[in-house]
Amino acid sequence: MDIIKSQRMNSFQQSIFSELSKRKNSKLSEGADMIDLSIGSPDTPPPSFITEMISDLAKDPTMYQYTLKGTDQFHKSVADNYLRNYDVKINHDTQVALLMGSQDGLVHLPLVLCDPGDYVLVPDPGYTAYEAGCNLAGAVKYPMPLKKENGFLPDLSLIPDEVSEKAKLMIISYPGNPVPVLATEEFFKEAIAFAKKYNIVLLHDFAYSELYFETKPISLLSIEGGMDVGIEMNSLSKSFSMAGCRVAYAAGNEEVIGLLGSLKSNLDYGVFHPFQMAAAKALMDQSSFLDEMRSNLQKRRDYLLSGFADIGWHIDPPQGSMFIWAEIPKNYTSMEFAFELLEKAHVVVTPGSAFGEYGEGFIRMAMVQPEEILDKAIMQIKNSRMITPHAWTAGSNS
Repeated sequence: MDIIKSQRMNSFQQSIFSELSKRKNSKLSEGADMIDLSIGSPDTPPPSFITEMISDLAKDPTMYQYTLKGTDQFHKSVADNYLRNYDVKINHDTQVALLMGSQDGLVHLPLVLCDPGDYVLVPDPGYTAYEAGCNLAGAVKYPMPLKKENGFLPDLSLIPDEVSEKAKLMIISYPGNPVPVLATEEFFKEAIAFAKKYNIVLLHDFAYSELYFETKPISLLSIEGGMDVGIEMNSLSKSFSMAGCRVAYAAGNEEVIGLLGSLKSNLDYGVFHPFQMAAAKALMDQSSFLDEMRSNLQKRRDYLLSGFADIGWHIDPPQGSMFIWAEIPKNYTSMEFAFELLEKAHVVVTPGSAFGEYGEGFIRMAMVQPEEILDKAIMQIKNSRMITPHAWTAGSNS
């Protein structure tokens, strides 16, 4: 039988992560001791109150029914979390949508808002799911460059009027992936005004809201007018190490949430009930778990930055998320650097170009290994001699 793929599938190419994994496995088969810092998957387990609750509830035979739009308890926990953390009042019934992981929402939202040919304004560099969502909807991705000299904030004044007038959705993310910086209140106000002017829905990907260091990130919904034009998506994957549970939410503008719910009613029948119950408990948690998680992540951040500085690699400290966004020596492209690092240092990182044109000149490292492994990674990079005084310049590659 001759299987013919749809034209749509031409937009979905093999992920760079698949190629990195293939090369890593090849080196492993040769006996190399590989250190993988390419994937942002938490290496620490969820808190015991989550695992115990899932274990107990999974024994209950009544927990195996369809959950459709999600449990009332989960929706209320999202609303309560916003009130407690951001002083934002949300109607749990009409302004919250259950997601099967934030990727579910990110990829499917353009289907709700965009017809083929409509524009979606996306950060560049930005998370790869943004482009996938555009391709699925037949929308046109319009990149908003995130440059170091502008604090990795998009300059909205550079977007042509003819693009803005055809745009249906704008995506921002602070702290972001791959760029781990925070946005200012002034920027959020500017983005809200821009969205109102051109009648564009504003999506704030807030998946790393709990992964921050010196300064707490700002919720779009806490800024005046944010609820009028936008929604936020957040996940339990990173904050509570529940990545495999696939439970997340969207919150904000009632009409957008309703449209997303209508689409999802045709796509899935909800998230496993025990996962929702455990997520609700996590969102209401006031233990020290998140503080300890942030402290551990900050120790890893500082350890890496100090170790790299000792070998001549000076990296701007991330303000949030679980990633380091590092400039590379000017004599490499980001793809060349990542693959050579894999071959010579046996350390796997993600090339910045995988996240867009303006990611060139950088690589992304995930802080997902304990300090003893990070120390090993630093030594292996040092011994590779890829970071040397004659190869390095302090100037920006942006």
